[in-house]
Amino acid sequence: QVQLVESGGGLVQAGGSLRLSCAASGRTFSTYAMGWFRQAPGKEREFVAAINRSGDITNYADSVKGRFTISRDNAKNTVYLQMNSLKPEDTAVYYCAAATVILRVQVIITSAQYHYWGQGTPVTVSS
Repeated sequence: QVQLVESGGGLVQAGGSLRLSCAASGRTFSTYAMGWFRQAPGKEREFVAAINRSGDITNYADSVKGRFTISRDNAKNTVYLQMNSLKPEDTAVYYCAAATVILRVQVIITSAQYHYWGQGTPVTVSS
């Protein structure tokens, strides 16, 4: 099992930047594919970004492509989401998730395939 704790959320003006972190417990972090999802008020949870076990393959939602970057440091058991050029529509609670995968190249973009979730960190972008 793995426990995930997000941090780094907050209030930022449109055009600004934030970096979210997700710290994982346990010694098997490098065996999990990781992802970030978000849920805005009144909306369903949506995929934001994902990364494979070794950190060399990524996938992004079209809405954040070119503005957000997902990365991971397996030595620190941490996955990051660098968010630049933030827009009011990026306002949401951001969740990180971990998926047990077999293949190193696997990148998971569907929430149902994730086994572990953090508690979320809120991001508010003011206009």
